[in-house]
Amino acid sequence: MHFTGTQQIKAPVAKVWQFVLDPNKVAECAPGFKTMDILGPDHFKPTLAVGIGAVKATFTLDVQLEDVREPEHAAMRGRGAAAGSAVDMVAAMDLKPLSDTETQMDWTADVNVSGTLASVGARLMEGTAHRLTARFFDCFRQKLEESNDVAGAGATTSAPATGATGSSEAS
Repeated sequence: MHFTGTQQIKAPVAKVWQFVLDPNKVAECAPGFKTMDILGPDHFKPTLAVGIGAVKATFTLDVQLEDVREPEHAAMRGRGAAAGSAVDMVAAMDLKPLSDTETQMDWTADVNVSGTLASVGARLMEGTAHRLTARFFDCFRQKLEESNDVAGAGATTSAPATGATGSSEAS
């Protein structure tokens, strides 16, 4: 499956970059996140529980950051396995400042799921992926924008952010 999207985040590019490179912060937003083993600054192993329909699996992923160009581009490659299923993924993101306080993130991801999870949950997989991606980016924006509001003097709680767009096509 191929996914693309754009996120507008009410936080400076440097702050978004710092968040993106912190696997623990990113993991807090990953639906189904269970544990994280950090093996190095660009190598980590998160464990995630994923369910598609009635089929549930717990994946331990081996994730490596690559092609990191501070503060505008990073890519990652990951591979993982669960009982009877496997996942391979490649993702990239580019950050662009829209102003001193707002950042645009353009992202792509190619994900290949195989085994039991793919065969039993094939009809539901793309819809589930869309829902999980939306939940991830809602959390991602919220954490960055809330901490940005707290940093501002006399800040008030803002309405939920909008400005997320995305698309996917099954491969």
